[in-house]
This record gives sequence, C-alpha cells and structure tokens, in this order.
Amino acid sequence: MKLKIKNKKGFAMIAALLAILILTAVGVLVFTVTTRDIRVSARIAGEKKAFSAAETGVHQAIQNFAVGGTASNVQVDPATDPDTRYSYTIGASSSGCTPPPAGFDIEKWSEDMYAANVTGTNTRYGSTVQVDVGIGLFKSGTCAKTTD
Repeated sequence: MKLKIKNKKGFAMIAALLAILILTAVGVLVFTVTTRDIRVSARIAGEKKAFSAAETGVHQAIQNFAVGGTASNVQVDPATDPDTRYSYTIGASSSGCTPPPAGFDIEKWSEDMYAANVTGTNTRYGSTVQVDVGIGLFKSGTCAKTTD
C-alpha cells in the first residue's frame, strides 16, 4: 500500500530553510575557528615581546648591577615599540656579602648569588613574563657565612 502525497507546495520552503540553517552553522564554525587562530597568534606575539623585554631587563640588571637596585617600567625601544617594558629588582645576597669594587680579578672570586626578579610586559597584547635569576661573582672569604 503506497501513500501518494498530492500537495508538494511546502517541501521547497522546508528544504530552503534547512539549507540556510546548515550554511549558517558552517559560517559560524568558520568564523569561530578563524578568530580563535588570530587570538592565539596575538597572544604568542605578545608573549614573545614580553619575554624579549624580560631578557633585556636581565642584561640591564647585570650591566647596572647594584645590591637593592631597581628599575621600573622601562621602555625597551621607545621609538618603535612603546608598549614593551621591563622592570627588575635585585635582592640581597644569599650570604650577606657586599659586591666587589670595579675592575676585580675574576679568578680570585667565587660565586655568591644575588636574586634578581625581572618582569617583561607588553601592554598592547596584555602579556607578562616573570623571570627569577641569580647574578654575581664575588670574592671568597671576604665575609662570613652565617647559619641559623
């Protein structure tokens, strides 16, 4: 027993609505994937710039070494990238020693670490990288190490 549908006028409208629904879903999917890739690329670019700023901060902390030295919100390259900055703080020595005078003989010195906290940021991308480093070579036997 076969049923015959004599009135097929509404079928074209239902097929068109289903086609529009499918095309809309595909369009939303493509838009979502594309914008996600752009956001990921922007985040990676910002993190690279922030890491580069932190690396610059480490070099500057070593070059301008001073116990308790700080630098806040220093622009890496004001002319071409004003959004990338670094900050650093150099803490006390792990042994309490004082740094040597300029021009010291490196072969007569042993390690004494000063903790430095360096932060690189990029405000355009909202990225921040924090690096903790130990710096310093200082004369052995110039101060007593104390233990509790």
